[in-house]
Amino acid sequence: MHAKALIEAWAVLVGLSAATTVLSMMEVSGRGGIIIAGFVLLLAGIKARVILSRYLQLRNSRFWLRSFDMAIGSFLLLSFAVFAFATEY
Repeated sequence: MHAKALIEAWAVLVGLSAATTVLSMMEVSGRGGIIIAGFVLLLAGIKARVILSRYLQLRNSRFWLRSFDMAIGSFLLLSFAVFAFATEY
């Protein structure tokens, strides 16, 4: 992997982590909390995809990248559903 691509991936991860931190510090209640949780999980999924595609170089293998996308996406969707149904208003 070239140093430039590695630095770009790192910068994307730092930006996504900063966005996650800002979202998690917001004080909301009710449905707002569910929406924030959804965005935090979405950012987690994007970070996982950056790590898998760039650091592990799975962008060269469509099968493995799609397989991990489906597995991680399913887990995040299930996590969101459990959180949303368990949250009281």
